[in-house]
Amino acid sequence: MKRIGLLSDTHGYLDEGIKKHFADCDEIWHAGDIGTVKVSDTLAAWKLYRAVYGNIDGGKLRLMHPENQIFEVEGVKVLMTHIGGYPGRYASRVRELIIQEKPKLYICGHSHILKVMFDKKHQVLHMNPGAAGISGFHQVKTMLRFVLDQGEIKDLEVIELGKRTENRPLTESLI
Repeated sequence: MKRIGLLSDTHGYLDEGIKKHFADCDEIWHAGDIGTVKVSDTLAAWKLYRAVYGNIDGGKLRLMHPENQIFEVEGVKVLMTHIGGYPGRYASRVRELIIQEKPKLYICGHSHILKVMFDKKHQVLHMNPGAAGISGFHQVKTMLRFVLDQGEIKDLEVIELGKRTENRPLTESLI
């Protein structure tokens, strides 16, 4: 059993609530638009960390993280990318990856809109954790937490970190 903390679109900002809400997580996954190497390094120093780069992520972050991650945890095959769309509206490259790789869980970010929906056609659960940062049009900072256990995705929780306009101090260290 693995507890997963999923976030996206931090845009260089780590809310202090991340430490509290992801304290019991085994892994943290970031679906792109990390924003700074410091955010990536801080999360990687704290927990097992998997990430993809997003459209705002520049040179060094693109060297540190791939555009797509395809991996398996607890019998669940995962496809994670930043820009990919959602069931019925996939980007063509993502649709091809879903058809080819047949993941059980497909994760993306980019839209700043929290969305979880099942794609019956491709038999894949789609998750977008929304945006955990303070840049963008979203009103509330959001993340997801869930459990992977012997091929099952369960105990999904939506976490709200407060209004986007509530600028708490940047977390210097999560440890």
